[in-house]
Amino acid sequence: MAALVAVLSLAAVGSVMVLAFMNITAPVWVTSAALYGLPLAFLLMLVLVVDAVVGRRRAGNRPRS
Repeated sequence: MAALVAVLSLAAVGSVMVLAFMNITAPVWVTSAALYGLPLAFLLMLVLVVDAVVGRRRAGNRPRS
């Protein structure tokens, strides 16, 4: 999901840049997707990294038989 949000927000950033180059104002929803999508994707990525670290620590603490 984090990758999907990142790709969509990068597409929104690109479309805002293209529209600005053509002197056209981008719709508000595209600008909002560009502004809020990337930070959301980074926060989701951070959650995934923390979850992976916690999962590895749990797996490492199991008693060996």
